[in-house]
Amino acid sequence: MESKALLLNELREIEKWEKDQKGLWFWERITRLPFKMLDKLTPRFIQEKIGTLLNELGSYIQDGGKYLTNETKVFQFIQKKTGRTVSQLSDMNELPLQVMKQASLELGSQRKKAATIQGAGTGVGGIFTLAIDIPALLAISLKTLQEIAIIHGYNPNDKKERVFILKCLQFSSADIVGKQAILDELSVYDSESQQTQQVMSQLQGWREVAYTYRDQFGWKKLLQMVPVAGIIFGAYSNRSMVSDLSEAATMLYQKRRVLQRLDKFSSDPPLIK
Repeated sequence: MESKALLLNELREIEKWEKDQKGLWFWERITRLPFKMLDKLTPRFIQEKIGTLLNELGSYIQDGGKYLTNETKVFQFIQKKTGRTVSQLSDMNELPLQVMKQASLELGSQRKKAATIQGAGTGVGGIFTLAIDIPALLAISLKTLQEIAIIHGYNPNDKKERVFILKCLQFSSADIVGKQAILDELSVYDSESQQTQQVMSQLQGWREVAYTYRDQFGWKKLLQMVPVAGIIFGAYSNRSMVSDLSEAATMLYQKRRVLQRLDKFSSDPPLIK
């Protein structure tokens, strides 16, 4: 287990990363504004396909649906990487923070490559194969988030955990106001003051997550519509989205685990001299 000083240092690094996210907003806003108008030019069948994100994410929150990942494969990945015996989720709780972080970034890198290949492959046919790319990218995104959750010792089979996962998804594509609101929510996610009823009430806002994530397809809808040229645009867009997502999830889960370990120091009984 890390020392309190090390945990506090890790927390400062994560908070610095959170502040750095604000600098991205200006550029994000410039690139997003035109695509809201371009929605009207997007063929109806693509709009309908993007609309299915709402149903897919709603289904994921309720029961995981077809998106639940296989935790055994994550256990095997960690066991191979660390040499530790990992047979259940509780074994992951004992991993050092740096191991959790490195494993998350490494898995994120693997998923980023898969998303790049996926985007390039569906970019061949332009707008006609974009309809295939949308659900495929959602599946890669949710798989990546769940793997990072498991690496940090959290169970995606838990409905509450799936809410946290979707908050990570939303954070990666939100503007500065949205990012701050999500950070405020997640900072007390595991505290006693955050009652179960309050957490579950956030389920009512899952549509907002879908709308935010959907907006990220602005670049894809414009640039991937051109056959062949869409290979480059599709590969870059998918790679960028999964890269941002895995980084955000890693940092948010790291912060959550750091705060829980710091809480143990405050709850430990004083040493008897």
